Amino acid sequence: MKRKNILILLGSILVLILVTWYFTKPSDQQGQSIKTTVKYGQFIIDVTTTGELEARSSQKIQGPNPMKLRNARIWQYRIENIIADGTVVDSGQWVATIDRSDLENKIKDQELDIEKLQTQFLQKQLDTTMTLRSARDELINLKFSLEEKQIVVEQSIYEPPATQRQVKLDYDKTMRTYNQSIKNYQLKLRKADADMREVQANLSKAQNKMDEFNDLLGDFVIKAPKPGMVTYKKGWDGQKQGVGAQISAWDNVVATLPDLSAMNSKTYVNEIDISKVSKGQQAEIEIDAFPGKKFGGKVFEVANMGEQMKNSNAKVFEVVIYVDGFDSILRPSMTTKNRIITNIIDSVLFVPIECVSSNDSISFVYYHGMKKQVVPGLSNETSIIILEGLEEGDEIYLVPPSGANDWDIDFLDKAITEKYKKEETSLEKTDTLMIDGTSKEDIDQGKEGLKVKTRGGKKGQDKKKKSMSPTDIL
Repeated sequence: MKRKNILILLGSILVLILVTWYFTKPSDQQGQSIKTTVKYGQFIIDVTTTGELEARSSQKIQGPNPMKLRNARIWQYRIENIIADGTVVDSGQWVATIDRSDLENKIKDQELDIEKLQTQFLQKQLDTTMTLRSARDELINLKFSLEEKQIVVEQSIYEPPATQRQVKLDYDKTMRTYNQSIKNYQLKLRKADADMREVQANLSKAQNKMDEFNDLLGDFVIKAPKPGMVTYKKGWDGQKQGVGAQISAWDNVVATLPDLSAMNSKTYVNEIDISKVSKGQQAEIEIDAFPGKKFGGKVFEVANMGEQMKNSNAKVFEVVIYVDGFDSILRPSMTTKNRIITNIIDSVLFVPIECVSSNDSISFVYYHGMKKQVVPGLSNETSIIILEGLEEGDEIYLVPPSGANDWDIDFLDKAITEKYKKEETSLEKTDTLMIDGTSKEDIDQGKEGLKVKTRGGKKGQDKKKKSMSPTDIL
C-alpha cells in the first residue's frame, strides 16, 4: 500500500513537470519579428476628429412676446412642460407651456389695484356731485335774494334819496356776489371734471394693463409655427433646455425647428493640427450611429480664435464642415467621425510610422541585419514618407527583432544628407520672408512640395505618376 502511494506521488510530480515545460517552452517564433514592405503610390495626409451634426439653418420657436414680458416686468420664466426632444409636429401643434405663476400673481395684484381705483372713482364721483349740488343751491338762493333786492329798489322810488342810495348799494352788492358765485361754480365744475378725468385715466390705465396681462397669459402656451422636428435649445453650458430650464426675456427661444435637408458637422481641431486645416478642403463624414454610412463634405469655416476644452488644458479651434447631400437618417446631435483631407501627395514611398526609429538626429529602419539610415518626410496618423534610403518592395522590420540594438548603422552618403539639411534651412527662411510678392500660402505649398520629392531609387523614379483629387478619394 505504501509503495502504491509513492508511485502515485511520483506520477503526479512527473505530470506537473510536463505541464510546466509545455506552457513555458520557448516558442518556435520567438526571436522572430513581423516584417513589412515599402509601398509606393499616393499618400494622403488627413486630420481625424469627432464632431456633432447640426442643422445648417433652423427656425426659432419663440416664447411670449419680449416687449410684453418687459412691460409686465418679467425678466425670466421657466419651462413648465415641453414636448419630447426630436418629436415631429405639425403647424399649430402644442410644443411647450411656460410657468404662469409670476404672471398670475401680477394679475391678482392688478385686480386689487383696479378694485381700489374703482372705489376711488366712485368716491370722487360722489364728492363731486355733492360739491356741485351745494354750489348750485347757493346760486339759486343768491338769485332769489337778488330778485328780492330788485323789488326793494323798485319800491324805494318813494323814499328819500339817501334810502334809495343805500338800497341800490345793497342790490349791487348782492349782484356782485351772485356773479362771483357763478364764476366759482364754473371753476368748481372744471376742477371736478379734471379730477374725474384723472381718476378715470388711472382706472383705464390699470384696466389696459390687466388686458395686456390676460393677453400675455395666452402666449404662455407655445405652438409650432410650421411643421418640423422639435429640438431643444442649448444653453451657454451646452446643456439642453428642457423642463425646468430658465429662459431670459432678452433671448426667449424655447426650442428650434431645424431644416434637416442641409446639415453641418461641427467639430473641434487641436491647436497642433489646425495649421493643416483650411476652408474648402474635402472631408469624409461617418455617422457613429450607422457604421459604414459615409458622406462627403467640405470645410466651410475655421475659427480664427481658439478656446479652452472643458476639463482640459488643450486648446481647440471650432471647424464647421458642410455635409453633402441629404439623407432622412441624419438627425441633429448625432456623433460623427470626420476625416479632413489636408493634403494628397502622388508617387512617393511610404512605410508604417512604427518602422522608423531615431537616434539623436539620425532616422533609420531595421533592414536585413542592419540599421539603415533614411530621410523621412511628411506623415499621417499611420504612415510616413521616405525620401531617401529605401526602394519600393524593400522588406523592413515593423518591430525590431531581438538583438537589433547591436546592429551597425548603414549611413547615407553625406552629400544626400547635406542636401536635405540645406533645403530644410532654406524653407525655414521662407517662413519669415515674402519673396517677390509671393504669399505665405504659396510658400507653404512650395515647402510641402520640396518635402515630398520622390527619392526612392530607380524603381520609384521609373514609376509612372498619377494625380487624383480629394473627391476621387471620397
